[in-house]
Amino acid sequence: MTPGFRDEPEFAGYDVVIVGGAIMGSSLAWWLTECDDFDGRVLVVERDPSYAKSATALTNSCIRLQYSTGLNVRISRFTAEFIGDLRERMGGDSRVPNLKVQNYGYMYLADTPEFADALRANREVQLAEGAETRLLEPDEIAAEYPFYRLDGILLGSINTKDEGFWDGGAVFDWFRRKAMENGAEYVSAEATGLGVEGGRVRSVSLSGGRSVDCGVVVNASGTRAAGVASMAGLRLPVEPRKRYTWVFSAESPLPRELPLTIDPSGVHVRQDGPTTYLAGSKGYPDTVPDPDDFSMDPSLFEDSVWPALASRIPAFERIRVVNEWAGHYDFNTFDQNAVLGPHPEVGNFLFMNGFSGHGLQQSPAMGRGMAELIVHGSFRSLDLGPFLYDRVAGNRPIPENAVI
Repeated sequence: MTPGFRDEPEFAGYDVVIVGGAIMGSSLAWWLTECDDFDGRVLVVERDPSYAKSATALTNSCIRLQYSTGLNVRISRFTAEFIGDLRERMGGDSRVPNLKVQNYGYMYLADTPEFADALRANREVQLAEGAETRLLEPDEIAAEYPFYRLDGILLGSINTKDEGFWDGGAVFDWFRRKAMENGAEYVSAEATGLGVEGGRVRSVSLSGGRSVDCGVVVNASGTRAAGVASMAGLRLPVEPRKRYTWVFSAESPLPRELPLTIDPSGVHVRQDGPTTYLAGSKGYPDTVPDPDDFSMDPSLFEDSVWPALASRIPAFERIRVVNEWAGHYDFNTFDQNAVLGPHPEVGNFLFMNGFSGHGLQQSPAMGRGMAELIVHGSFRSLDLGPFLYDRVAGNRPIPENAVI
């Protein structure tokens, strides 16, 4: 058994049952148990305590402020502050590492007038929220980053404040460890059913035959979120999407750190180590996989990804892949933004889903906000109200256009 996990729940009932114990569920558990106004019992139900195939474990672990939705910029700004203050926020515990964002930034490259206009519009949103995004003409990109081949590029967009790589795994580990130390109970089990009566979830059935009573149920189950919602008879427009990652070394390393570069082809690549780089791509076509399918597409790198890399950065014509894996996004097909809070018909079933690849970088703010909603009945620190589920029920999308 994974340290800290129980085989069976200790109690017959819990004030809050969180289905899914990766970074979202653990962030919520920690924020709840840190709240002076909350003294209830918290149960975190996690089907795989190894987390080996979780989106948290298989992430590329980046953060950015370059969004088209102002609220997403504010969320990432809070995360950047949280990362830098991690030890202090966790009580000054000397075991907690001092972390920071590796600020090499994101570089969006536009090859059409329409995309260039979108970058200009997005920058106005970002500047209004405190980002420091710059727009670069091709000659300016070449002066700062001479390793790019810029044929066909009309405009670039980059921000190097609070944007780049961070150690999401360490933050997740301390969310979970501190939640456990604060009294949150983690159980190795799968939620197999929800007992709904009178417009409320009364109980959660677990693999192994146990059932626990609940005050509130939070769906933090990532790519399996639609299935958990269906246990309560509810609809959630979230599905898994496979994302592929390769780590490679170059025979001729670049002369400076490589921003996370989003090529118009859809391939992205960033610095990974002193002499290694990380590239990512969706599949072609971008179909819905089984939640347990983490197989690699053997032709994708050779046929699509490597040619795009070498075309944009000639130094990447001679590279060697040293690692590769496939992970999943919990993709919100409605508008690619988070889905939060209660269902209008089952008021104690709360969503914490659909982050569409942004989950790791949004987890501190989302955990805090959901804890505030549970304890106080409203968001207090950062108004996450636009992301409440009622926009899905009312068909009022808030599209996030800057999805990688």
